[in-house]
Amino acid sequence: MAEHVSTRVNSARLPQYVGRTVRLACKVLKLQGETALVEASDGGQVHVRLTRDANVTDTYIEVIGSVLDESTIKMMACINMGSHLNMQLVNDTIELVHDPRFMGRIF
Repeated sequence: MAEHVSTRVNSARLPQYVGRTVRLACKVLKLQGETALVEASDGGQVHVRLTRDANVTDTYIEVIGSVLDESTIKMMACINMGSHLNMQLVNDTIELVHDPRFMGRIF
């Protein structure tokens, strides 16, 4: 079951997850060929290597993928999330998820 875990992250937390699967809610800034430049919830920019069948149609997406390095994710899947998303709320939630006071707790 642990092989299916995908933690939500922002750009600042990517270096902690190199080689692991994550979820990145982001705003699409630029699509070019097989790559996308996106803005994470904390305002940092991340490069995404798209899948061949990537269907990026919305302004905001959630990328599920493997972290290649501190600023690059290799997409496994993409969830289109519409044209409006409160990125501050997304970032606040990510920071709470990573807060040691709440890690590993089940409510």
